[in-house]
Amino acid sequence: MTYNPMQTENPFVEILLAHCQALDAQDPLRGLRTHFSLPPEVIYLDGNSLGALPTTAAARVAEVVTQEWGQGLIRSWNSAKWFTLPQRMGDKIARLIGADPGEVVATDSTSINLYKVLSAALSMAAQDAPPRKQVLSERSNFPTDLYMAQALCQERGFELHLIEPEELATALTDQVAVLMLTHVNYRTGAMHNMAEVTAAAHKAGALALWDLAHSAGAVPVSLKAHKADFAIGCGYKYLNGGPGAPAFVWVNPKHTERFWQPLAGWWGHATPFEFTPDYRPAPGITRYLCGTQPILSMAALECGLDVFEAAESLGGMAALRAKSLALTDLFIALVEQRCSGHGLGLATPREHDRRGSQVCLTRQEGAYAIMQALIARGVIGDFRAGDGAIHKDILRFGFTPLYIGFEDVWHAVEHLRQVLDSGEWQLPAYTQKHAVT
Repeated sequence: MTYNPMQTENPFVEILLAHCQALDAQDPLRGLRTHFSLPPEVIYLDGNSLGALPTTAAARVAEVVTQEWGQGLIRSWNSAKWFTLPQRMGDKIARLIGADPGEVVATDSTSINLYKVLSAALSMAAQDAPPRKQVLSERSNFPTDLYMAQALCQERGFELHLIEPEELATALTDQVAVLMLTHVNYRTGAMHNMAEVTAAAHKAGALALWDLAHSAGAVPVSLKAHKADFAIGCGYKYLNGGPGAPAFVWVNPKHTERFWQPLAGWWGHATPFEFTPDYRPAPGITRYLCGTQPILSMAALECGLDVFEAAESLGGMAALRAKSLALTDLFIALVEQRCSGHGLGLATPREHDRRGSQVCLTRQEGAYAIMQALIARGVIGDFRAGDGAIHKDILRFGFTPLYIGFEDVWHAVEHLRQVLDSGEWQLPAYTQKHAVT
């Protein structure tokens, strides 16, 4: 289906609710929403932070608890095939990120997996002659990535060099060992051209490491085709694996067996149940496992990944991407039509090839309170404070095409308009900061 959510070439044509309802009626992906348990009267635009609950997850986790654990006990490592869950989940993720079966494992957290692959990348760089001593990243990269890089650089004698996105071309010098970027920026939704950036890194002699936390399940990714070196990503955002779901790690097969990863745990051993005192890394990506896996969380993650298998017959990631772009186009157009005069700006690129699956609006003041007022109305997004690149605060809205429809977008913007027009966001209850924003 070709989505045509609005006539953006004519900004004076009002986008009507009826038009959005008609788009939903024609949408071949609309049935995927039934795979998720969403509260009534809630428009959930925060799937880029925590995905919605798959309808099968509660029963599946209960089955693992009561049957596989309760009745099978330790036998379930074999009878229920718990032991191979990281590889099986990895193969399901591989289809979404342009990797082959046997190249991805679901394990640990994004931060821990980043530590593993960045450590391996720095070990490779240490063999260069002369050695390169710089890890290059964006100042606006997700902070945990920068913290991990900072710690490793201090430990290994490297320098972490931070730049603005527009400085990337000139910053890729012969001093750069590793280029570490997030494919879709968490704060703005801006997306890098992975093929071009990876090629530029390689031309400069650097390795390319990608964080796919805001990409996997949201935008098509082609790690092998674009010749990336390393990638990690998150299981609880667009993959809908639940809070704290296992993350994933991919290493280009040409690099996989060149080095140990630094967390040499028994699950990454070649023969873990021989219980030998010496470590021998497993072949391939399995060596990037560490300790015993969280089976309940793995079971929930599988439910989220199974929805993508259901989407395959409807066009898969290409169809999801087309709908995502249509949803975000519609949101931008509606905000500009219905919320003008309230000091809102747009941090997210308008160009399709530079946009992830979120839209970020800026405001000089009151952004946090505005978001809290929206949440009180059942429109759930989140807030991010401004930084050095974008000084204004950000209202962040994620669009998961698996369960968000066009009518949802219209109503979300109508609520935003009412919050702004009425000034209700100025109520004291909405200005009190929570621990999680």
